[in-house]
Amino acid sequence: MNSRTLPLIGFVLLVILLIVGLKISDQKTLIPSPLINKPAPAFDLPILGNPEQRLTKESFLGKPYLVNFWASWCVTCRVEHPVVTELARSKKIIVVGMNFRDEVADATDWLEQFGDPYDIILRDGDGRTSIDFGVYAAPETFLIDPNGIIVFKQTGALTPEIIETEILPRVAAMEAGN
Repeated sequence: MNSRTLPLIGFVLLVILLIVGLKISDQKTLIPSPLINKPAPAFDLPILGNPEQRLTKESFLGKPYLVNFWASWCVTCRVEHPVVTELARSKKIIVVGMNFRDEVADATDWLEQFGDPYDIILRDGDGRTSIDFGVYAAPETFLIDPNGIIVFKQTGALTPEIIETEILPRVAAMEAGN
């Protein structure tokens, strides 16, 4: 083996490793949440733009609801926004916006620019509630049943397919009492 083939072999091995890595990352894998089928974490948060009014987890008991963690600095949240807007317009489920680690002015400017699809928006300014939910990047969305139990988690942007195949069938089952 001469001195030129060793670097070439190393390069080819790196390319193979890169291709294998890209193939693995292309496979859509769900990140399981340890909170599935467990009670949603407790929270007591102010409403965005109205810090005197606060809501807790108990404020939402009795009906299924979707908690969508978002922020003005989140690029993927912009991609997801039309999907969240369409779901909220359908009135098939309560959509709670959970604005986290964001400045109030930035969040309200973002909502003015792109529209406010949420039934209510809570402000998790310090990110403690997002940590309790296990959120590590926006957007993340949780479907919570009428008893306050997390039944589904979506890491990353919601899509029409996820809403049709994962969220709405679960909501229909809850309403049917299953």
